[in-house]
Order: sequence, then C-alpha cells, then structure tokens
Amino acid sequence: MHLTACEPTSMSTAVVTEHPGDASLLQSCGTADSLASLEDATAESTANESSEEDSACAREEQSTAKVEHSIHPESGATARPNSLSLPVKGTELWTTKRDGEVKLRMGESGPEAKPPLTVNQMFTSTVQRFGNYNALGWKEGEQWKTMTYNEYYKTCRIAAKSFLKLGLEKYHGVGILGFNSVEWFIADIGAILAGGFAVGIYTTNSPEACQYVAENCQANILVVENHKQLQKILQIQDKLPHLKAIIQYKDELKEKKPNLYTWAEFMDLGRDEPDAQLDDIISSQKPNQCCTLIYTSGTTGQPKGVMLSHDNLTWTAFVTGQDVSLTDADKLQEVIVSYLPLSHIAAQMIDIWLPMKAGGVTYFAEPDALKGSLANTLREIRPTAFMGVPRVWEKMQEKMKSIGAKSSTVRRKVASWAKDVGLQTNLNKLELNGNLSRKPLNYRLAKRLVFRKVRKALGLDRCTRCYTGAAPITKDTLEFFLSLDIPLFELYGMSESSGPHTISLPDAFRLASCGKVIPGCKTKIFSSDDHGIGEICFWGRHVFMGYLNMPDKTEEALDADGWLHSGDLGKHDQDDFLFITGRIKELIITAGGENIPPVPIEDAVKEAIPLISNAMLIGDKRKFLSMLLTIKCQVNTETGAPEDELTPEAVELCRNLGSTSTRVSEISGGRDRVVHAAIQEGINRVNEKATSNAQRIQKWTVLEKDFSIPGGELGPTMKLIRPVVMKVYKDQIENFYKEVLTPTTPDNPLPSK
Repeated sequence: MHLTACEPTSMSTAVVTEHPGDASLLQSCGTADSLASLEDATAESTANESSEEDSACAREEQSTAKVEHSIHPESGATARPNSLSLPVKGTELWTTKRDGEVKLRMGESGPEAKPPLTVNQMFTSTVQRFGNYNALGWKEGEQWKTMTYNEYYKTCRIAAKSFLKLGLEKYHGVGILGFNSVEWFIADIGAILAGGFAVGIYTTNSPEACQYVAENCQANILVVENHKQLQKILQIQDKLPHLKAIIQYKDELKEKKPNLYTWAEFMDLGRDEPDAQLDDIISSQKPNQCCTLIYTSGTTGQPKGVMLSHDNLTWTAFVTGQDVSLTDADKLQEVIVSYLPLSHIAAQMIDIWLPMKAGGVTYFAEPDALKGSLANTLREIRPTAFMGVPRVWEKMQEKMKSIGAKSSTVRRKVASWAKDVGLQTNLNKLELNGNLSRKPLNYRLAKRLVFRKVRKALGLDRCTRCYTGAAPITKDTLEFFLSLDIPLFELYGMSESSGPHTISLPDAFRLASCGKVIPGCKTKIFSSDDHGIGEICFWGRHVFMGYLNMPDKTEEALDADGWLHSGDLGKHDQDDFLFITGRIKELIITAGGENIPPVPIEDAVKEAIPLISNAMLIGDKRKFLSMLLTIKCQVNTETGAPEDELTPEAVELCRNLGSTSTRVSEISGGRDRVVHAAIQEGINRVNEKATSNAQRIQKWTVLEKDFSIPGGELGPTMKLIRPVVMKVYKDQIENFYKEVLTPTTPDNPLPSK
C-alpha cells in the first residue's frame, strides 16, 4: 500500500462534538464547484497498500528466495528451525488454520514490548476514557447525526448478540458487502466480539466472486447494503452451505424471504438477550488469534484471505497513531471522513482502528462520494486527517487547473507567483528536514492570499495530515500540491502488514519516498543489486498470521526467518528513506537479457505528456520496448466505464497543441496528426533520458478507450493488471513486433505503428 499527509501546524481548537459545518461555510467559500468530480476514482480505489493485489507470492519466480526455505509443519512436510517447529499453540509465527494461534513478535523494550490487547480491550479502554465523545457521524437528509463511544460500544454488543442468536459460530465469517456506513462498522466489530471473522467484500464483486469469499471464510451471515447487493447473494445462496442469514442495512426489503432481515429486525434479535454468552466468548479471546480477514483482489488467481489477529489491529493502531502524532480526544478530537472501500485494510485502519485508539470521530461520506459529493462533505466536516488514493488527488488537481484557466489574468498571475513561492519554500524545507526556522516574507504573503483560500475551498483548512497511497503517484501531482502548501505524505504497506509499514512525516519527508519504517518494525532489502535495489521485506507485530487455508501461499510470503516478502522492489537512501522502484512480477526482461522496471518509464511518459491517462510498457522476452497509451476521458458515473468524450483538461491540452479533437476516437490509432506528433515528441524526451538503448520506447499506439475497473484492466486500487491488458490488447501488441526495428534516436524517431 502506498498511503500521504498535510503539514502539522497546530490544529483548530474547536472540538467537533456536534454538526461540524453549516451552509454559511459553503457560501462564504464561494467555491462549491472548486473540487473535482471524482467519479472515475471509483469506490474501490483505496488506500490499501501498494502490493497486496499481486501479493508477496510474486516471489515464486525468484528461486533465490527459496534457498534454505524449510517447510512449515502445517503443510505436512519438514519442520522449520528453532522455536518455530515446536508443536505448541502460539509458538509459531504463522498459521493458516482458522482457529490457529501465533507467536507474537514481541521485543524486550520500546513499542515491540507493548502488552498485547484484544479488540474488545482496546475498545473498552477508549469507552472508559472518551465515552461521552462522539465516535461516528452520518447524514440523514441535510442533518448530521452522531453517536457517542458509549452508544457505539453498546450497539456493537447488541449486534454481537444478534449474530450469536442467528447462529454465528466461532471462527466463521460475517461478510459485509456495501458502502461505508455506521452499520458497516457495527457489523464488523460485532462479528469480532461474537468470536467470528469480520470480512469485507468488494462492492464491485460479481456474484461468483462474492461466492468465493463467502465460501472460503465459511460465512454464517452476510450483511448487504441494498437490493442491488442482495440480488448478488440471492443468486448464490444455494451454493453456500454455511450461510444462515442475510441482513440488508439500507432501504426497505422489496420482498420477504426466510432468514432475510432488515437492520432493525436484526438489532431487535439481540437487544434483550442476556450478556453471559457474549461475555464468555469475549473473555476467551486472545490477542494472537484471528479476528479479521482481508481478501486480496485476486489479480493473480483466486483472492487470498489475509488473516489479521487482534494484536495486528490494536498494536498497529497504537504505533501508527503515535508515529503520526494523533491527538487524544480530551486534548483535541481528530476528525476523519470515511469513503474509501472498507474491504481494504488501509480504510479500516484509518477509519475504524486509528480513530478508536485516539477517541477520534469518523464521519461517513455519501455513497456517491467519488462521483462528486465528497467535495461538499470535506467542506462540511473539515477533517483533521484525510486519505486519498492518487486518482483522488489527480482529479482535484485537474479540476483546480481547469478552474484556474478560466480565471482573470491578474488572478492567474497571483496564483502562479504563489505556487512558485510555495514549491520553492517547501523544497527548501525538505532539504533542511523540516527545520526551516523562519518562513520568508513572500511565503507568508502567499499563504494569506492563496494557500489558506485553497485549503478552505477543499475543506482541508484544519487538516494536518493529507495521505496518499494504494498506487504510485506522479511527481507532478506531488509537486502541484506542494506548491499549494499541501504536502502529500506517502505511506506504504500491504494487507499482509495490517496496513502501514513506512510513513512520511512532516519532519521526515522526501519527495517520492514512502518515508521511514514505523516504530517497532524493521525493513530489509533482500538480494539487492549494485544499486541497492532488492525486494522489500517487513518484520514486526503488524505482520499477518497467514493466508486462510493456504499454507503454500503463506510460505511464499513468509520466509524461514519470518520476514514478509512484499514482492515490491525498492531501496533505501543514506537517511533510511524507502523508495519503491517497481514490482518483481512487473520486471521486464528483454530478449537481450536486460532487466527493466516498467513503472518509472510509464510515469515519465505520463509526466511528459499530460494528455495521457494510462501507459503500459511492453517488452518481456521481446527485442525492444513498446507502449500502449490511453487518453484522459470522461467516465460514466453509474458504471465507471470510460467514455469517448475527452475530459475538459484534455480538450484544453488539445487546443493548446492546435488540435480540435474532443473525443478519444478522433485521436486513437494516429488519427489526429497534431496530437500524434506531440506524443512522439514526449516519447523522444523520455527516450533521451534512458539509461541504455534497451530502455528506449521504440513503438507506441493510442488505444480506443481508457483502462478501467469494469474493463478489467485496473484493480480495485486502480493499479494496472498487466496480464489482463496483455490478453485484451494481444493483437495491437503483436503488431508492434511484426518487423525488426533499428533503435530510435531523437534524430530518427520511428513511426508509432
């Protein structure tokens, strides 16, 4: 996961214990349209973590990673060395059994030595300290409603008793399929308190994909948002032998069916039940047992159920909250907006567990958040921390550029001057590790004239942490927000590391770095080359228990010493900042034997040619490199599918080039010679910086439509699914290699097709 954050100036002193915004705020901003419609940063674009989609099983191609790799007793082969082989519960670092226990990776001092807690222990501690503070907020019509921590905990207990009455068995799943809501949180925590597994399911999953997850976790209960999601489950319920009940938490039921409940009916089941059974289950729970399953998106085969223990969640929330200086509610309450899909650990950690640890309050965005309403929610709630996947920040950037282009000449000049000042000041601050003793006068003036207004328009005026993660973000976007005095601090980790592993902080920040390892954890660069680049490996109490029922896959992820292998390639600089350079699986090995990481080249192309939305480098086992390109276009707000019409930014870019194109179909396949020439110029500029002739792009083509989640080319976190692209565009790729070419040079550019 990459995850990013805003400058840690002192927060507003107002504690949000009631409706945090009002209509006057929106009117006074005068910028109700100043944020992007985020429709094509689909709801599945979350902050999880940069590598869980392909997962660490990418290492299966690295034979060196298997050296001296003995097999875990669970797989029925030879035992692992030392204490890991002891046949005693809780003495092994991993398990794949649903009722298994693991040895916690405790240390003798510091964060590693913190006493382990169950979810219930952390929750009750928060209730004792902050019981009367608001915990959750949601909108009904135009009014914001809230729930205190006392009410939150009591409601979760009622839900737990209802689950037990419906027949939830220990170590069986409660699947949750729907957009973020109070009910989602309560179902999640209620399932854990009742001894089951909380299991988020992607809202974009097909019925078959839902069936796989529900079957794999042996779900006794499925909680769905609405009629649309219910229909998926009704199609497959006969194939789910463990399923005992379905609960719909939004809207009225359109028809009554056996074992189908509304949320109100469900809650009534446990309301008057005695507490004894639930208390017995809670008291039997151990921190080293599984309580949550995070399913990877299955881009390389079936999804894997990442088993996270109570300690994984509670300890990670503790050290991460401490690392980013979360403020306890009795000093100043943290405010979060929940909108990223909760089937990802990043959203769960940021929306559920971190606020719970500090007594923060989480407000729920509208279900159409990523189709445009998030902008209004941010301005009303004014969060103190905000997580956006790269596409969210890119859409904000595009919208602000579009609005800026329509401003008066004077406004444009002032904005340009302020951005120059902001970028230079912040870059100087980075060089001094955040120790810029006194901000220059022109910066203070720019802040008053521009930066404060921009922050207020975005709803980030009291945000001290703006995070980005889940996928690579371009240097252009990072510098754009830095120029507006909004540093985006990247975080990095995996589902398998309970979310964050490294974090960028205001006083520990490098542009394009994922920051430094969180306290109590370790990073190792495995099998590094002459440049210090190797596979990134993790160690710490945040490392997962194993993949449910998958000992072989677990052994691919965890080596004999217990290090988690990420499948990501990276390096440390001299100050221990981590930089991601690519994925092992993505590494292109040309016919000439040269190893080429595609992501840096793809990013360079997108930076050189702003018209480009997605770029994919081809060349594995080929004689030269080629590239598939897509153009920035509008996205259908209902389906998420790309449309033919260009975005306003793309139309403007075409105009600046002297092109009249307004549709992708007018550009693709070389139809628009002006745009074609501009793209070739950009490719030439990238090629000029290539470290070797083998790293030059020899051929390229613009495709008829952009990549998308519905099209299958992008995963839930908007990351490129290369095998799908290779299959879908097989013909175009083969056309690149029908003839052998001489190398491209700036003086001798080759045709694109």
